[in-house]
Amino acid sequence: MTTTLRPSEPLQQHPDGTRSRRYRVCVNSRPVGEIHLGTSPALGAAGARILDLRIAEPDRRRGRGTVAALTAEEVARSWGCTQIDAVVPVGAEAALRLFTALGYTLRNRGMEKRLAAVPPELPPGSRARPMTGAEFDEWQEHESEQYTREWIARGVPEATARAKARDDHEMLLPDGLATDGMLFSVLEHEGVRVGTLWVALQDAGAFIFTVETATDRRGQGHGRALMLLAERQAIEAGRQVLGLNVFAGNTPAERLYASLGYRTVNRSLAKPLG
Repeated sequence: MTTTLRPSEPLQQHPDGTRSRRYRVCVNSRPVGEIHLGTSPALGAAGARILDLRIAEPDRRRGRGTVAALTAEEVARSWGCTQIDAVVPVGAEAALRLFTALGYTLRNRGMEKRLAAVPPELPPGSRARPMTGAEFDEWQEHESEQYTREWIARGVPEATARAKARDDHEMLLPDGLATDGMLFSVLEHEGVRVGTLWVALQDAGAFIFTVETATDRRGQGHGRALMLLAERQAIEAGRQVLGLNVFAGNTPAERLYASLGYRTVNRSLAKPLG
């Protein structure tokens, strides 16, 4: 029996510059599922994304999903994509096994924490203050370079990574330091600057975009203090859930977040299309 993909809609061109198309997964012309393939808003035309993959229960565990995913990779190559990714929610173990077997590797995890009603106290000697304009300019240059390097380390071409850093900052921070809903803070300990924090207040909760301890102050508990500061800011703004992303391989951060009660809600997997 032959498993194939058949378009179920015309190629869709979206306002953000991405494109997508839905396909029926067929076995000898019999529909057994569907797959939704698109390009990535984060990586542009070079990045593809499997947005959805579903196989009907009677046809599962017969390799239909594997063939559908491999065929989608061929479609992505024909679009000129050099990388493909997929986001797998926690609990979808079959999907995780499928993508892992096909050579996808973990890029980052999405984590969340449901917050208490009372804001936590910062450790003795620690205090937070808003970032100044001059500090923000310096921080943004540093953060953009760090962000670029993270993506390069994960196989994204340097030009694409730099464009992504630029475009993401322009989209998220149209008014810079004064962008509505964005909180930029400096943590001091006994009067010395020890770290910075960027928290976004969103409709459904709050999100930590970056948290960074000064290089010469790491291993002294300031990362935990910055995370507690993020919780305070979210709770004081009336948010009940605080989320973040952590890149694969950042073991100290993963341990810190787990110790504070964050749980993984999804995994982002990626594969080069060489």
